Amino acid sequence: MYQWDFGILWSYRWLFLNGLGVTVGFTVVIVLLGLVFGLLGAFGTLSRFKAVRLTALTFIEAFRCTPILVQLIWFYYALPILAGVEMTPITASALALSLYGGSFYSEIIRGGIISIDRGQTEAGAALGMTPGQSMRRIVLPQAIKRMIPALMNQSIIQFKNTSLVSVLAVPDLVYQSQVAAHDSYRPLETYTAVAVAYAAILIPLTIIVRRGEKRLAVGE
Repeated sequence: MYQWDFGILWSYRWLFLNGLGVTVGFTVVIVLLGLVFGLLGAFGTLSRFKAVRLTALTFIEAFRCTPILVQLIWFYYALPILAGVEMTPITASALALSLYGGSFYSEIIRGGIISIDRGQTEAGAALGMTPGQSMRRIVLPQAIKRMIPALMNQSIIQFKNTSLVSVLAVPDLVYQSQVAAHDSYRPLETYTAVAVAYAAILIPLTIIVRRGEKRLAVGE
């Protein structure tokens, strides 16, 4: 019978806290960058210009239909060979995860925009608004309310995806736990603590998202 000893983890507390700080900070960066890429991708797919639509669709499908682990490895190891682009592990990880998340955000944002009745845009035009003004003043305020739950869910997935950056030696929570596990020979306690840390952050966020979905459902 295995003898659990979680007390051993106390001596690695600063290692875990540093890793958790990197994980949370990294998540904030890739979510913000992902939303920017997602917004560009969404408007690209709705463009009246075929070349822009095809470019946006190629970006979305390329990142949405390939594994994020492969993308991380490709950005860090293949780009220097193929294009001479050298990146640090943090830069390569941030770029790959942001583009990956952006491909999903694009579809969420596009879906939110096209869910608004086209008649409202036509009503804006009848009032003398340009297409851009109708989008900003009429369509987006309503669409954003519908997007929020899906955007929050995708951001939660992004938070979990950060665990993969440890393969490039980015010192996130998982990477630091590997260091602690190798040093203490207590991998079960170490990875259990990591799972608890992720759950402690994600469960409250999931509850917030569900409550938000219910409020929006009642509001509509």
